Amino acid sequence: MKKNLSVALLFIATITLVNAQEWQTNFAKAKEKAAKESKPIILVFQGSDWCAPCIKLDREIWSTEVFKTYAAKHYVMLRADFPRKKKNALSESQTKANATLAEKYNKQGYFPFVVVLDSNGNVLGENSYKKTTPENYIKELNTFIK
Repeated sequence: MKKNLSVALLFIATITLVNAQEWQTNFAKAKEKAAKESKPIILVFQGSDWCAPCIKLDREIWSTEVFKTYAAKHYVMLRADFPRKKKNALSESQTKANATLAEKYNKQGYFPFVVVLDSNGNVLGENSYKKTTPENYIKELNTFIK
């Protein structure tokens, strides 16, 4: 019985890891990966536990299999989260890193705010939440990429 349970848990963990969106949280590492793989960076500013459009964008676009599959091959995904609930608080260093990104790329403090960057951190375009399909959102992001 324990063996079957262990195998089932391992299987579920493997599926979760395979289907998980690979989000970067370190800007320097994201730029390095983008340069190495010749991919643009999709920087997402979100309030994961309070911003309704952010939650919708995650559910309707970022978490879909269509987007995750495409993103894995074409983008480096970078998340700058600004949670408000104490239980979701980030480390002090991550909070500072996200604030630094916001100072440079999201001065207006919009949420959600999506910035398409090249591997050097230059802005190629900006987007936000839209009620659309993952396929159409991908097309919009790709209009910024040359």
